[in-house]
Amino acid sequence: MRFLAVCTAVAAAAALTGCSGAGGASAGPDKVTLWLMKGSASDEFVDRFTASFEQEHPGVDLDVRIQEWTGIGEKVDGVLSGRGGESADLIEVGNTQVARYIETGGLSELTLDGMRRWGNQDWLDGLADPSSIGGAQYGVPWYAANRVVIYHKDLFADAGIKTPPRNRQEWIQATQKLDKGDQQGIYLAGQNWYVLSGFVWDEGGDLAVQNNGTWEGTLHDDKALAGMEFYKQLQALGDGPKGADEETPPQAEVFARGKVAQIIGPPSQAAAIEAANPALKGKLGFFPIPGKTSDKPGAVFTGGSVLIIPEKARQRDRAIDVITALVSEKWQTELARTMSYVPNKTTLAHVVADNEGAATMAVGAAHGRATPKSARWAEVEAENPIKPYMTAVLTGQDPRKAARTASESITTVLNSER
Repeated sequence: MRFLAVCTAVAAAAALTGCSGAGGASAGPDKVTLWLMKGSASDEFVDRFTASFEQEHPGVDLDVRIQEWTGIGEKVDGVLSGRGGESADLIEVGNTQVARYIETGGLSELTLDGMRRWGNQDWLDGLADPSSIGGAQYGVPWYAANRVVIYHKDLFADAGIKTPPRNRQEWIQATQKLDKGDQQGIYLAGQNWYVLSGFVWDEGGDLAVQNNGTWEGTLHDDKALAGMEFYKQLQALGDGPKGADEETPPQAEVFARGKVAQIIGPPSQAAAIEAANPALKGKLGFFPIPGKTSDKPGAVFTGGSVLIIPEKARQRDRAIDVITALVSEKWQTELARTMSYVPNKTTLAHVVADNEGAATMAVGAAHGRATPKSARWAEVEAENPIKPYMTAVLTGQDPRKAARTASESITTVLNSER
């Protein structure tokens, strides 16, 4: 699983000592190609990182190429197979995409490097777990983001709510106080399945599980149904559409009208709210999605990016050096503060303590999870039987029957042949 044939016999040692690069002093600088996704890091961050890395690694030319999310799967497949006409030594991918690349093959294993170089014991589970199969690690967490509760401070104060709720019971009670007249206690669209996932996980359920190599949708499980029941109770304390998701209409626009006390979304939506209604500037707050008890916040879906190295990378040892720099406390701090992200480790949450939105995300990220670790989960999302299931329950249909229908659809997709 190394980039030169002479390395394959000592793969474990190569993780520590590396093999010689493709180029030497006589061949000019070692060129390392890094693919980053558009919007993941600012131009200023990329420029500063590149200059610093090249200064600390004389003889290395770091070539950062920005990629579009649209169509990236096929491009990465091409690099991993060696048939795409392009090459890269290190690639940023979404945390939920890694299972697909592991299945198709062509990834370099990074288990030993994670243990000995990068402090994998502190990685966020929501980033690290989707990148591992059978104890082997193929992706290195880079940054995370997740949903929080964004609330209108004035409306909370008017309702006599002095502190944000810390558990579900307090949350329901507070939202009931806030839901009055033409004011919505919370705007929660009926098909926000990412939020539902957290409630299901809190109950000990899941969207799907794998047993003996076979996947099964599990929305009809009692624990998953309990998560949906809480979603229904919360969603009723506002006027969110039962047959649409949070982007139809965009929930930030609804909140900006000033008559909504809460929404659930990434903290970055606060900027959109303030842009739409400048009168709300300084009046927005954040708190973690409450859990069943006050001792820990609710589970959240963790999104974000990880770094992978193709088996065919020409500069694997240099790619290791780039990862080492990108996940260092210095550059994790720079990225998190520049982009308002959550760092890749629980032990680095303190670096965003001065950013209320990012700090709130970090609390939830410590208990974050990702979607089922299947190469076909993206196909489930494309069809997404979870959304009509949610609408069915919210409009009074039998929850167990609707859930079983959704579970059967998930099962069919996850076990289908490509």
